[in-house]
Amino acid sequence: MGMTAQTARLAGRIPSLARWIEPLGWATLAANVVLVVTGGAVRLTGSGLGCPTWPRCTDEGMTPHGDLNVHSAIEFGNRMLTFVLVAIAVLTFVSAWQTGRRELRRLALWIALGIPAQAVIGGITVLTDLNPWIVSLHLLCSMGIIGLAVLLLWRIRVPARPLARGPVVWLAWATFAVAWLVLYAGTVVTGAGPHAGDQDAPRNGLSALQMSQLHADLVFLFIGLTVGLIVAAYALGAPPATRQAAWILLAVELAQGTVGFVQYFTDLPIVLVMFHMLGAALISACITWVLLRIRYDAPA
Repeated sequence: MGMTAQTARLAGRIPSLARWIEPLGWATLAANVVLVVTGGAVRLTGSGLGCPTWPRCTDEGMTPHGDLNVHSAIEFGNRMLTFVLVAIAVLTFVSAWQTGRRELRRLALWIALGIPAQAVIGGITVLTDLNPWIVSLHLLCSMGIIGLAVLLLWRIRVPARPLARGPVVWLAWATFAVAWLVLYAGTVVTGAGPHAGDQDAPRNGLSALQMSQLHADLVFLFIGLTVGLIVAAYALGAPPATRQAAWILLAVELAQGTVGFVQYFTDLPIVLVMFHMLGAALISACITWVLLRIRYDAPA
């Protein structure tokens, strides 16, 4: 009884973060998008092995120490961002727990577990000298966490209700699947291309030209399916917010495709490649939001 009372008093001393759940959800989303961009900066500047081991930066310690240079500073800075993500994830989980809503607690927990999992995958990339297939998984893990952050924001705003059914929902799922094929194909193109993260890092051995063509073909399919979603949304009288979400997705796709083509024909300048990675993160967020809107709001 004494322990129960003591626990209750302790819990009462923890400041309530429940009302901050939505700002923290946005912080989670933004921080993981930033992680994608800074991770791209590590690779594009050839700093992938700036800290040549893991979890330490060097054999001597957790920080670069006397081995500090531009590459080690960039890689070490990216590693330090993980602690920012952990702090945000913990605050988000505490906030979700204090709301008393089971679905928010579950999503916040998955996001919180995803951050250290992502760090471990990052460590494996270093220990395997930037194996391109592991680097691909590292990026896709971030894309998955971004999708979960969007789902968390949706759950905060939208109470549980029956899901919509019908052909337009299946079209939305098909578009979502192709979006992820596009994202994965993009990582394969990267693994075949010149920006390996280190001058001695291995490549995946595939043809960069053929993989780029496959990637472009999937992008055209993705855009076509999105246009189909917009037409279906208008034809079936979907809510304005659903139509708007689909239009935003299409705009991001067109911008991302434009950057992709320009970077390809200008020999992959670093700045454009970083914008392309930002676009990939936004694609993951937008396609998740569109799928959620259609699953809940699509007319029969």
